[in-house]
Amino acid sequence: MKSVCVFCASSKGSEPYFIEQSYALGQHLAENDICLIFGGSKVGLMGEVARGVLENGGQVTGVIPKFLARKEVAHDGIQELITVETMHQRKTKMSELAEGFIALPGGFGTLEELCEILTWAQLQLIKAPVAVLNWKGYYDDLVSLLDRMMKEELLKKANADLLMVESEYTELIDKMKAYEAPKESFWAKLDLT
Repeated sequence: MKSVCVFCASSKGSEPYFIEQSYALGQHLAENDICLIFGGSKVGLMGEVARGVLENGGQVTGVIPKFLARKEVAHDGIQELITVETMHQRKTKMSELAEGFIALPGGFGTLEELCEILTWAQLQLIKAPVAVLNWKGYYDDLVSLLDRMMKEELLKKANADLLMVESEYTELIDKMKAYEAPKESFWAKLDLT
C-alpha cells in the first residue's frame, strides 16, 4: 500500500488525544513510505496528520476545492496540492490517488466522505480497504448503527464488514496492507428485472 486517504476534521476539537494521534498517524505513514492523500487543509486534525508526515520526511498530496483554498486554509507546505472545482471532484480525485481510506474523528464532512467511499466499496467501484480509527470510542455509535441496520435487514453483513474498525493505527495499517476485496458484490447477484 503506497498511499492512504485520510478523512478527518478541519477543526482540532477539544480532545488532545485526537490531536496527538493524528500527528502520530502521519509520522507512521511517513516511516512506512505511505503517501498521505488528504483534503489539502493546514488546519485542524487534517493539518496535524499532514504535519506528522512532513516533519518525518514523508509525501503529502492534498486535494482542495477552489472555494476553500481562497479562504486561506490550503496547506502551502506540502509536495503537491491539487485544486478542483467541487467537493465531488475532490472525492473522485482522492479515490483515484489512494489505495486505502481511513476516517479519523470529524464532523459532517468526514462522515459524508466515509459513507460515500463505503458505498463505492459496496458497489465495487473501488477495491481498497476502508476504515475508521475508533479513538476513545468515537465511532462506537456508528458501529451500533450498523448493527441496527443489519438487525433490520437493511444492510447485509458482508457490506457492513467492508468497514474496518480499529483503535490503534499500527494494527490498522497492517490489516489494510493485507486486505483483499470481496470477489463478487451482493449487487452483482441481484436481479433487478
